Amino acid sequence: MLTNVNMENHQMQRKQQLIQDIQNLLNSYDGIHPTAINPNLLEFMDEETLVSIISSLLDQKEENSKADTAWLEKFKTK
Repeated sequence: MLTNVNMENHQMQRKQQLIQDIQNLLNSYDGIHPTAINPNLLEFMDEETLVSIISSLLDQKEENSKADTAWLEKFKTK
């Protein structure tokens, strides 16, 4: 059984991983200067909020991809 200290350590590690995932998503865009997030800015957020940020970033990335594909389709020869 996890003690309170172990549980808190696990939650902190999970939040740190989520923060790293957010930073990686932000840095996955081509032509954008690398982004470094101060973890202190996000540590006050709960896990649900961090997961929501990741979901929003993934949705944005998908929408950008669809827009890029639609733009490229204009140049297809028929």
